[in-house]
Amino acid sequence: MLAYKIFRDPEYQAFLRDGGSAGAPVDLADGYIHLSTAAQLPETLAKHFAGEPDLHLLAIETEGLDALRWEPSRGGDLFPHLYRRLRAGDVLWSRTLPLGPDGHETGDLA
Repeated sequence: MLAYKIFRDPEYQAFLRDGGSAGAPVDLADGYIHLSTAAQLPETLAKHFAGEPDLHLLAIETEGLDALRWEPSRGGDLFPHLYRRLRAGDVLWSRTLPLGPDGHETGDLA
C-alpha cells in the first residue's frame, strides 16, 4: 500500500539536498512524520494546504517500512505516522501537485 507525504517547495528542496527529512514544522512539533493514504489525501490537502501553490507529493511504500504506526486521527480514521526520518530511499516517486480552480489535482496515485 502506498502512503503519501506532502511537502511545500522549500521543504521538498531541503529533502532533496539532504537526502531525507525529519518533516515539516507540524511533523517536528508532533514527533513523527504525518502521511496519508490515497483516500485521506484529498481531505488532508483541503484541511492543511488549501490554496497553497508549489506542493510536492511523495509516494512511499508502507509494506515493510520500519517505524511506521497506524494511529487514529481525524474521525477515528487510522493514519500512517512515520517515527523516524523520511529517507530518499523510502520514496518510490514524487511529483508536483498542480493547483487548479477546484483545488489540488492529485491525478492517478498508482
